[in-house]
Amino acid sequence: MTQRWLITGTSRGTGRALAQAVLEAGHKVIATARNPEQISDLGARFGESVRTFPLDVTDPNAAEAAVGLAVDTFGGLDVLVNNAGYGNVNSVEDTALEDFRRQIETNLFGTIIVTKAAIPIMREQRSGHIIQFSSVGGRIGAPGRAPYSSAKWAIEGFSECLAREMGLVGVKVTVIEPGGMRTDFSGVSTTLKEGRPEYDRVVGETARMQRNYDGRQPGDPARVAQAILKIAAMDDPPFRLPVGSDALKILVQADLRRLEELERWRELSQSTDFPRDETDDRSGSRPASPPFLALNSAV
Repeated sequence: MTQRWLITGTSRGTGRALAQAVLEAGHKVIATARNPEQISDLGARFGESVRTFPLDVTDPNAAEAAVGLAVDTFGGLDVLVNNAGYGNVNSVEDTALEDFRRQIETNLFGTIIVTKAAIPIMREQRSGHIIQFSSVGGRIGAPGRAPYSSAKWAIEGFSECLAREMGLVGVKVTVIEPGGMRTDFSGVSTTLKEGRPEYDRVVGETARMQRNYDGRQPGDPARVAQAILKIAAMDDPPFRLPVGSDALKILVQADLRRLEELERWRELSQSTDFPRDETDDRSGSRPASPPFLALNSAV
């Protein structure tokens, strides 16, 4: 079945690999980039199956126009991929507030803006799949990348809320969590600053590792693209998918540490409740936990 896709950030890296893979699979794509000249070759190669569009993801009007182009050209929108983003390396102290704002504006608000533009179409269709690019840094605090990690953690929470709402109207949500990807993300897309000596063991080390790691990351953008194609064809896709062996290893270890910490402090956590008495038990006066829906499910 042919699907209608909108993908942000297709000028390079994973976004470019994904757009190409989706088109090669016979689907239709609105491919967006801040500079559409960088993706003009897609039109020459794939003809009427692709439309390129100049999109700054922080511009709500442009986001609505991109979604409108999908509807006008292809008759609807089946898959939205929020891929556009970037992240610099520096310490919290030395990252200017304006740099914090720019990174969070692009990585978080860009995702929210484009998602909100697509929601009404998918709600009316009562179908669709929203795929959000987070990161390993969206599940662990990445030293030296506080603005980026802050945005990606927020995307994870935003997407959990979104999945529980959109599941009621037949729309799925998946969060992709890449580890090290062999893309331009570690090149001109990133400013690396080792910072002052007080933070060298984490910030300086991150910057040096990033330089040394570039070109040797395990993540293959073409293989990630194929994994996303598989997810987009599933009736019951995962809500979260780490991609890359490094991402899987890091996140398994992080989740185990979280469970250990929860157990270690269980008694202190529970000690903060009002004392439970027999009246509570008999009358049911104590409210139940909020009834959360299963992710990607309209229960």
